[in-house]
Amino acid sequence: MMTELEQRQQQVIEEFSVFTDWMDKYEYLIELGKELEPMPDADKTDQNIIKGCQSQVWLTANFADGLVTFRADSDAIITKGIIGLLVKVLSDLPPKEIIDADLHFIDAIGLRENLSPTRSNGLVSMIKQIKMYALAFAS
Repeated sequence: MMTELEQRQQQVIEEFSVFTDWMDKYEYLIELGKELEPMPDADKTDQNIIKGCQSQVWLTANFADGLVTFRADSDAIITKGIIGLLVKVLSDLPPKEIIDADLHFIDAIGLRENLSPTRSNGLVSMIKQIKMYALAFAS
């Protein structure tokens, strides 16, 4: 049986497979960023900034009923799309599932290979921060 996480990753892979051109995929990423729930300005603090990203990316996490819910924002549209994609896949899951997540969809949609080295490092930092929150809630 497919886990919730696996279903979400599969869904993302299918959504991205519609586009053959990377410009279209970037457009879709930007759309995903626009779908993010607005983050209150009060949460856009230095404490919530993900280190290692070239642009500013804020991430907060809440833990309730055994699930971790993420909120994020960025001042750069593509970066906002990337964090939006991660939030879409990893939000509202139990901490252990987030910690153990093998995010194969990233390579399956060709995201990593189509990012600049600095954005690619930013992606790694985003995933690391998401997993750090999950670890904190798991203990």
